[in-house]
Amino acid sequence: MSSLRAQVGRRIARFLTSERQRDLIRSLRLLERRVAGRSPTVHYFHQFDDPYSKLAISQLERLESRYAIRLECHAVPPPDLAAAPESAALREWSKRDAAALASRFGLETSENKAVLSGLTETPESIERGGALRKRLGHYLGAMFFFEGEWYWGIDRLHHLESRLRQSGLAANGEDPGTLMPPDLRFLSLPQSKDPTRTPPTIEFFCSLRSPYTWLAVPRIRKLAEHYGAKLELKFVLPMVMRGLPIPTDKRFYILMDAKREASRLGLPFGDIADPVGRPAERGLAVLHHAIRRGCKEEYLESFLRGVFAEGIDAGTSRGLERIAERAGLDRRTVDLAITDETWRIAAEQHRIQLLSTGLWGVPSFRVTGLPAYWGQDRLWCLEDDLIRLAT
Repeated sequence: MSSLRAQVGRRIARFLTSERQRDLIRSLRLLERRVAGRSPTVHYFHQFDDPYSKLAISQLERLESRYAIRLECHAVPPPDLAAAPESAALREWSKRDAAALASRFGLETSENKAVLSGLTETPESIERGGALRKRLGHYLGAMFFFEGEWYWGIDRLHHLESRLRQSGLAANGEDPGTLMPPDLRFLSLPQSKDPTRTPPTIEFFCSLRSPYTWLAVPRIRKLAEHYGAKLELKFVLPMVMRGLPIPTDKRFYILMDAKREASRLGLPFGDIADPVGRPAERGLAVLHHAIRRGCKEEYLESFLRGVFAEGIDAGTSRGLERIAERAGLDRRTVDLAITDETWRIAAEQHRIQLLSTGLWGVPSFRVTGLPAYWGQDRLWCLEDDLIRLAT
């Protein structure tokens, strides 16, 4: 990435993720609605064969009863292959993941909810809903849309409800509560008295271009330390560098979603120097050496913080050295690393291992020998496994 391109990209990212800019746009949309005399309307997009949609639709009655909104429901088709590659693996993961969510939140699913919400599974209704979803700028099912912003399923419902409350739309002005993401517990567990017990190993599939990996790194490091687990980094090339397309709508949604999740987690985000291409390759070469030198976690966190929160261009020698130095790696190590191509072999091996888990995207992780999980908002599943192994 050229220096000029990096600077332009940084400015665009800072603009798009600016909370001041977000609040201004929200105020303008509110003013536009009031001037036009329209009711506050939440659009819900339901995909009939999507496990996440079956969870999301269970919340519609609660939303309507607790907020002064009009709810419009639309049937939509599955995302196209460009937006959701590895569709067979996605279907299997979605079933397993949605079942875990339903169990954790105590939710029941029923197709009757769709009928009661006025949804019909006809070619005509699905075509209309799909066209509206595309025009508004998205590609998935189980999506909520309110005045310019998207919220996915029950995982992001709390962000939607927070905005509705901030807009003064809670019924009777009361705080009705919402489904919040499960917190990590960091339980104090008794120390094992078995001298032959082997500490568990967490396999962490990560990418240097994934904003969600950045959101996961500080917490997964804490989990490993707290539960006495070994953290094994298994880096892969970014999806777009593995030949998996990322449409514009998807890139934009990920950027905005990562920003609000970063704010929830108290992590900096938005001053971005996109490391796609050469910066990611150079970064992975150094990470490969950092693993050998025992400072892999420090380097991974330094790199991701640098490119997603500090605007450091890892494609330049100065930028990469700055990232490496604060992780304990000197310039000589960096120079040596970027001339060593063996990281490519490791990245390909990790990609094959990732696919063998039934997943393909990052961040993904598992305790060795147990099922893998995908997404920074599934670290609570990993913690559950660590607790079960320790008790």
